[in-house]
Amino acid sequence: MSWSATSAVDELDLGGAEVAVVVGPTASGKSDLALALAEAKNGEIIGADSVQVYRGFDIGSSKPTLEERARVPHHLIDVIDPTDPLDAASYAERAALAIEDVRRRGRFPIVCGGTFLWVRALLYGLAEAPAGDPVVRKRHADLARAEGRSALYARLASVDPASAARLNPNDLVRVSRALEVFEVSGRPLSASQSEHGFRTLRFHAALCGIRWPTDLLLARIARRTERALSSGWIEEVEQLIRLGYRDTRPMSSVGYRQVLAHVEGRLGREELGPAIDRATKVFARRQKTWLRDRPVVWLDPST
Repeated sequence: MSWSATSAVDELDLGGAEVAVVVGPTASGKSDLALALAEAKNGEIIGADSVQVYRGFDIGSSKPTLEERARVPHHLIDVIDPTDPLDAASYAERAALAIEDVRRRGRFPIVCGGTFLWVRALLYGLAEAPAGDPVVRKRHADLARAEGRSALYARLASVDPASAARLNPNDLVRVSRALEVFEVSGRPLSASQSEHGFRTLRFHAALCGIRWPTDLLLARIARRTERALSSGWIEEVEQLIRLGYRDTRPMSSVGYRQVLAHVEGRLGREELGPAIDRATKVFARRQKTWLRDRPVVWLDPST
């Protein structure tokens, strides 16, 4: 297909926005579009990916290459040790400072990534919630180790079904946080989020992305999985385990979780690629749901 992000950026009408936010489901070409937009608009890229932010998790996260980072300055990529969790509020604070710095230097900030909770926190702020309680979090971690993450998720579903419905049962950090909010405050996190509404933008931001037909997006997902596995993804995970990062948050992300299962003998090599593709497709559907009612300027690669 002759379509390319570089040629398509001329079609984008950002409406005088002070920030561009490149969104879209995984494997839709967000990074390529952000690079093309940055080069056309004298811009710099601020990452919004909850795996790319961690050092060492490179291949499976499709982290921008050193060459790409030399072409265009990137922020919040490769900056956190895997043992240091970064929540949405902390990300939003860091990203807002990066946006301010980029604009102060007369350049155009472009937020790019598929962690839409982080994007929402940056653009709309977060609903009020109690501070984290390390005692509660340890109790949750102990329960997950003893009875499995599904047990923790079942507890959340019983007290805050709305939050449970939007979370992946394997997302220990977010499931624990939602349950923690209820246990500390006596009030579901979903109730606070509903009242907040996430309707008032903190920045004059324009959302844009590439909208592929479903069959082409699925083919892109499969090609990306194959490319990552042939580029050393399994070896990368083996090295991360040797470095002591087996039980870190990014290792539980889509794709890394499946490769870890293979490395530990719980998933055969012939099953690995299809398992990653299935998990990635589920993730992409959730991303599409979040984007459904957002004011996104979509580029159509089929035209």
